[in-house]
Amino acid sequence: MTSPEPSVSESGPDDVQRVAATMTLAFAADPMARWSLAEPDRFLTYFPRIAHAFGGRAFEHGSAHEAGGGAAAALWLPPGVEPDEEALGAVFDEAVPDALKGEVGAVLEQMDERHPKEPHWYLPMIGVDPARQGQGLGAALLRHGLALCDRDGLPAYLESSNPANISLYERFGFERAGVIRAGSSPELVPMLRRPR
Repeated sequence: MTSPEPSVSESGPDDVQRVAATMTLAFAADPMARWSLAEPDRFLTYFPRIAHAFGGRAFEHGSAHEAGGGAAAALWLPPGVEPDEEALGAVFDEAVPDALKGEVGAVLEQMDERHPKEPHWYLPMIGVDPARQGQGLGAALLRHGLALCDRDGLPAYLESSNPANISLYERFGFERAGVIRAGSSPELVPMLRRPR
């Protein structure tokens, strides 16, 4: 007997802090996040702001989703909606150690260059509390978000910052679209999924 599919609900403006906490837990061992914010106190201080700058506009567009009572969340940006570049620049300027600023800037520049120019749904952040991983929450969030992409007949795009997640994305139809890397950074893998 299979377990029922976890339910997915929309996260609203009142859920921003809870979603930021979930993302912070989910990315605590993420290679890219911890490369740029290696010290635990720096990571815990700044990552919630980074998560909000990257994906916070999803709350304004009804495309922030959660599952497992908030143990997992996905922030989808609909076509034409971008991360908050000004907030992102400000938090990275404050958070990233001076020795890494050039390399982080180069990674962000490559991300911008690789980003699709055609209309698409962008998934800047998806995460599951490590205590709840393996329960199908991330898969439920992906399935839910990709149904929106397919409904609109549009591709989905993300950058995988953790090699452990690539096989999950590939199971959902994402294909690797190169590698982003600068200096000492870990690899960031852009991935695109055509609509079905």
